[in-house]
Amino acid sequence: MTQLTNLHDDMIHDAVLDYYGRRLATCSSDRTIKIYEIEGDTHRLIETLKGHDGPVWQVSWAHPKYGNILASASYDGKVIVWQERNGVWGKLAEHSNHQASVNSVQWAPHEVGAVLACASSDGKVSVLELNGDGSWDKKLFQAHAIGCNAVAWAPATSPGSIVQTTGSAPSAGGVRRFVTGGSDNLVKIWIWNPEVGQYLEEATLEGHSDWVRDVAWAPSILPKSYIASASQDKTVIIWTSTVAATGEASSSVWQKKVLQFDSVVWRVSWSLSGNALAVSGGDNKVTVWKENLKGEWEKTRVEESA
Repeated sequence: MTQLTNLHDDMIHDAVLDYYGRRLATCSSDRTIKIYEIEGDTHRLIETLKGHDGPVWQVSWAHPKYGNILASASYDGKVIVWQERNGVWGKLAEHSNHQASVNSVQWAPHEVGAVLACASSDGKVSVLELNGDGSWDKKLFQAHAIGCNAVAWAPATSPGSIVQTTGSAPSAGGVRRFVTGGSDNLVKIWIWNPEVGQYLEEATLEGHSDWVRDVAWAPSILPKSYIASASQDKTVIIWTSTVAATGEASSSVWQKKVLQFDSVVWRVSWSLSGNALAVSGGDNKVTVWKENLKGEWEKTRVEESA
């Protein structure tokens, strides 16, 4: 394990590697985003991005097919999209669609397009799409009664479609579906409906007794969908939905498995293969969980910060 220290002047809230694992973007309460070049066990600061007027909570890399593009979410209510051109970083766009802190940003799977979902303490989600001519399309809607703390996209292909031998092929462009977590203790699933031109609520998952701090949708080639939600109530819930014969996930039947922790749980993150879940909490520990053959989740690793 490589440890990077003294990266910022204040608390670091997020750290994300790009698609190739060669660049690391970090963001902090010092209002900056820093980009490091990673090579083996060494790291080199290549850029410090300044533009936010408050703590920066989260960053997200776009797929490299759209260029070197990074989005950032801040307490100042802004989402800034940064782009590197000819080795120089600058603002591609600045969006001020929210009336409160923007807590989470995530780019959609590349099959969907250059589409960015943003979750805010005003309870709303904005979905921003970068068009080929440089213009942006915006969808803004109320997602949670109180604040919206996290957003995560589903894989563009239906679960199990890669290994299915029957049924129709995945739709061109992929499925536009994402999950949100709110201060109303709820997890909600949203899907794009092209007929009405907006995102509609597909399912509401109840199980937490306090704020949902993070959500993550697992990549999977299995005929199952997995969503993990982390909460202030000291639990992580793993929600699973089995794919119907049509190849579409059943929106109404989500089974839940509850993992208990000794402190508040802040973040959840799936491995690239979708078979391992990393959980970080207020006890300064990162635990890794895997599902066994009986369908139970077992702790396989514990990392404690120094």
